[in-house]
Amino acid sequence: MTEAVLRADRGVTLIGGAGATRDAIDHARARAPVVAAADGGAAFALAAGARPEAVIGDMDSLDPAIAARLDPARTHRVAEQDSTDFEKCLARIAAPLILALGFTGGRLDHQLAAFNALVRAGGRPVVLVGAGDIAVHVPGCLACDLPSGLRVSLFPMATVRGRSEGLAWPIDGLVFAPDGRIGTSNRVCGGPVRLAFDGPGMLLILPLAGLDALLAGLGAGQ
Repeated sequence: MTEAVLRADRGVTLIGGAGATRDAIDHARARAPVVAAADGGAAFALAAGARPEAVIGDMDSLDPAIAARLDPARTHRVAEQDSTDFEKCLARIAAPLILALGFTGGRLDHQLAAFNALVRAGGRPVVLVGAGDIAVHVPGCLACDLPSGLRVSLFPMATVRGRSEGLAWPIDGLVFAPDGRIGTSNRVCGGPVRLAFDGPGMLLILPLAGLDALLAGLGAGQ
């Protein structure tokens, strides 16, 4: 088992190399105040006035000028190339919540790899935060008091069967698969949304406006 290099009793805002605006970082830090960075994400953290408690990655995209501004004791180089920097960070951060910014923009293969890492992280409360949407892996059951009319999308990374309450188009008994049925553009029709799946592999994708309700449903926060 990989040893954690960052242990926090509050949520962690993890910043990736695809970048995030200062406003987005501040929005995340209000909910997850401890800051960490994946490799070149350290530059975006420093630009937002947030000094990372840990910088983790293979350091192939960390500018030497940025590296010189970091505490060497908090810079953790992981040389292996069998995992992405996002996976390296998830394996080495122990926290009640991780809000991950800067992993969904830029290259499509990086974005797909981030979705894959979400599923492989199991049931940990890790939320990918993009410019307009958020994504989380739902390995079993989840209940959220989402606003009526909010878009709810489900994307399977494995074959799973689900059931729901509070959605305009219920999913009860449906079988989802990455090469079969998917569940984009459903919506909340009032009341708490309850989702249950018979196994891991389902991604829940919501507009950013649903973040606080999602965190409450995950039981995660500061």
